[in-house]
Amino acid sequence: MPTEVSSHDTIAAISTPPGRGGIGIVRLSGSEAVSIATQLVRLRGPLEHGRARLADVLDSDSEVESEIESEVEARIDGRIDESLVTYFAGPNSYTAEDLVEIAAHGSPIVLNILLRKALHLGARLAEPGEFTQRAFLSGRIDLTQAEAVRDLIEAQTLTQARLAASQMGGALSRRVTPAKHALLELIALLEAGIDFAEDDLAVAPETEILRRINEIIPPLQALEATFAHGRILHDGLTLAIVGRPNAGKSSLFNALVERERAIVTPIPGTTRDTVTERIALGGIPLELVDTAGLREATDEAERQGIVRSREALADAAIVLIVLDATQPLHEEDLRLFASVTGRPVLIARNKSDLIASTGEVAELAMGQAGIPVLTTSAVTGTGIAELREAILALATGGAASEPGMLTSLRHHKSITTALEGLQDAARAIAQSIPHEMVLLDLYRTLWVLDSLTGQTTPDDVLNLIFSTFCIGK
Repeated sequence: MPTEVSSHDTIAAISTPPGRGGIGIVRLSGSEAVSIATQLVRLRGPLEHGRARLADVLDSDSEVESEIESEVEARIDGRIDESLVTYFAGPNSYTAEDLVEIAAHGSPIVLNILLRKALHLGARLAEPGEFTQRAFLSGRIDLTQAEAVRDLIEAQTLTQARLAASQMGGALSRRVTPAKHALLELIALLEAGIDFAEDDLAVAPETEILRRINEIIPPLQALEATFAHGRILHDGLTLAIVGRPNAGKSSLFNALVERERAIVTPIPGTTRDTVTERIALGGIPLELVDTAGLREATDEAERQGIVRSREALADAAIVLIVLDATQPLHEEDLRLFASVTGRPVLIARNKSDLIASTGEVAELAMGQAGIPVLTTSAVTGTGIAELREAILALATGGAASEPGMLTSLRHHKSITTALEGLQDAARAIAQSIPHEMVLLDLYRTLWVLDSLTGQTTPDDVLNLIFSTFCIGK
């Protein structure tokens, strides 16, 4: 929200997604929300906090009517729709201001009538995320909770939704609060020692100060360690399925997405371009990329497809190499193994239904420096469940979800900066540096912990965060 926009205005917006639907909601917040709302509809009962009231949405006799009259033909006694109006009196509302929500049928025409008339009556169109920003500025929620609102809206898996709901409940703030309180106590102790130094006031010895600092560090380190898994849960991963032509890559791709997404034929080189599909695996959004078979191209179209395959291979977080179990290892396979050294890789030895023995699997695994090798058949489904489990284990590193995980780079940067400040303070104490200098490191730590929850976050950072929200939230 631009800083010049007044936070005292009454704001209005359509809070439901664009398009037609069963229900559409127009939301108003501010000191004039009730006054404006009662002019938009004809209430069938007085507004009461936390209660829904039936109301008629009225056609407008203002200039708005002339613009949309031709589109609204059926009118009964000036009514164009029925609605439910819910009133939340401040400070007991989402924004801590008077807030009114008008739920009508999800007709874009009706919703636009309501919104445009609200603007005509003095409301201002809400900026992206302005309702949630007002909730934050009023102290109803902290910044991590506000960001979790956006994450919940954007969640693609149940695990993401659960994680966002946990953050909305203040899980991350609760993990940071004990460390912050201990830090404040230490700062107060050092400040008192400086203020009353001339009175020979006893100050804790350096061993005690160092002990206190070292007690704050481990919980923050444990929190910082959650970022690797939290980022994956929040952002997801890309998995590239690569291999030589006719190894069964597209068949495995279809088996993983559980539908016939990619074309499969017995002809080598059927896939000429990358095919992508997003799935949820153990709550993690996973983008699967089926690629063209890697070999010497026979024509320009195949050459371009192979170039894109190699680009997908380079960009992928995880690589699944598919081998044809009925064929011996090829030189192209060996080059592929060499190109993915040091990266998260799985090998699927496909078409196992066409061979009598899988004895070569152990030898292959030993030859590839411990890369996990699974025997699969896209035709019979053999090994597909095990392949899913192996992909999930590789993606998460075996880590489990926990409350209050770090999911964004902003959160992670705040915690790592706080740890740096504490470590600098510990080194300063160990070197008998004056406490005035130690306090600079401790205050730097306190500032970044405050910025995590939004207590000292600059306006430009707040504007950047809330500009990523949708209008009406």
